[in-house]
Amino acid sequence: MTLTVDLNADMGESFGPWNMGDDAALLQVVSSANIACGVHAGDWDIMAQTMALAVKNGVGIGAHPGFPDLQGFGRRKMHLPHGTLGNLVRYQLGAAQAMARAAGGQVRHLKLHGALANMAAEDKAMALACYRAALDVDPDLIVMVLAGTQQQAAVAELGCNTACEIFADRAYNDDATLVDRKLPGAVIHDPEVAGQRMLDMVQAGAIITESGKHIPTRIDTICLHGDTPTAVQIAARVRLMLEGAGVSIARFGGSPVA
Repeated sequence: MTLTVDLNADMGESFGPWNMGDDAALLQVVSSANIACGVHAGDWDIMAQTMALAVKNGVGIGAHPGFPDLQGFGRRKMHLPHGTLGNLVRYQLGAAQAMARAAGGQVRHLKLHGALANMAAEDKAMALACYRAALDVDPDLIVMVLAGTQQQAAVAELGCNTACEIFADRAYNDDATLVDRKLPGAVIHDPEVAGQRMLDMVQAGAIITESGKHIPTRIDTICLHGDTPTAVQIAARVRLMLEGAGVSIARFGGSPVA
């Protein structure tokens, strides 16, 4: 059976005259885009431009909500009541839906950003609060989760459409969470290293941690961050190595997880 995997990237993270990443180049490589909703990064003009480019390139559109933390790029922890978290997600998803429709597309998935995502990966109740809020808005939405974490446990309980994600440019702890960015080796910048490790994980059907541990998991999509210096090169190399090994690249379907 032919292996198939989606490639996604976080984008739309520029702000006014300040440019972050090369979204136009990434949109020629990936099959899904997670677009910032103007809270942790991005603004209304950037959202509109990125949505239009995604539609033009036939790339699936996702809302990428984060904490209200422009200065910290959404990577600083915030402790908010679950009701507030839910409203924060609804607010950003609604903005993404409006911009996507105006561009002739639609939001098909949602992926939490930064500290919000990392905290939800360790806290099932927090993940449930975020995902229930999103599904209140669109029950058919595909929720993209960090494979093997409490995010996945949350969507399994909800029974919603799901895409399980691994990261091309991030190192893993033995509990399937991501190594803290403050630690050496947490972010991978070498395209060759990123490409080989993604091929190894997809073929093994498992997350391979820094210690060499294999954590079996469903892998629907691979994240290629758009805000690193070698982002486009990593994206291109991952795609080349996967396709060279017979792995097809296509948008995820989003079936529930067990």
